[in-house]
Amino acid sequence: MENRILADAHNLKKLIREAEGLADEAIIAMARLKQAMLTARQNPEVEVHTGQRALLRLTEAESQALSMSTNLLRVHHELSNLARVHAGGDNGAPTTIPPSDLAAMPARHDTGTERVPA
Repeated sequence: MENRILADAHNLKKLIREAEGLADEAIIAMARLKQAMLTARQNPEVEVHTGQRALLRLTEAESQALSMSTNLLRVHHELSNLARVHAGGDNGAPTTIPPSDLAAMPARHDTGTERVPA
């Protein structure tokens, strides 16, 4: 029975780290997209307002991705607490997440612009 608990704990550890990595990759991909969009808009033949709504939507998506990342940190924290209780035989290094990171939530920006349906 204990072998099953340890196997499950190792699998969960691997999967949470994979999820956190994918969340980071999504944030990086959106940052690259935003950079490319802004670079394209600097073309003198393109109006300065071109793509503004797309940039606003991308910024909202980035905020949501950061919220997802924060929630994954919370999941990681909870799983770490459960591992100490149920898989105490695991000699791996414990995961320590500062409380300030668990409480962090991205600021919601009210742009004052009208919302356009997707």
